[in-house]
Amino acid sequence: MSDEKKLAIIATKGSLDWAYPPFILASTAAALGYETQIFFTFYGLQLLRKRLALEVTPLGNPGMPMPMGMDKWFPVLGTTLPGMQAMMTMMMKKKMADKGVASIDDLRSLCLEAEVKFVACQMTVDLFDMDTADFISDVEYGGAATFFEFAGETDICLYI
Repeated sequence: MSDEKKLAIIATKGSLDWAYPPFILASTAAALGYETQIFFTFYGLQLLRKRLALEVTPLGNPGMPMPMGMDKWFPVLGTTLPGMQAMMTMMMKKKMADKGVASIDDLRSLCLEAEVKFVACQMTVDLFDMDTADFISDVEYGGAATFFEFAGETDICLYI
């Protein structure tokens, strides 16, 4: 067994706010010398698309800080109005840019430069009839056994 530390991450979400944790943690671990792998499954496969169109939704996300204290006075039902998701996505992207937070594209590229291994769940690709031509080229395909082969020897395993 190697002395090198290992990190396995399962990425299951495909929204803007849920895209940050796997890429931030993976790039940080790689920078710290961990051998790192992200297993993308179900909606997490959206993070492997060449063209990212990630959004954030306030609906069903009670922990999301709302602008202008809207979480105190704006009814939850109001978050279902047409255009709210697009507006919240635009506001979140602007806030991140204003604070100097790296984009998902940049974080994903950083992970690849740091040799983080990306594995797409083949079963989910088949289940949703996804076209792998829509995915970035630096992706391997495998199933749960592929994940466990690596995760079984890791120091840390995270489900995001």
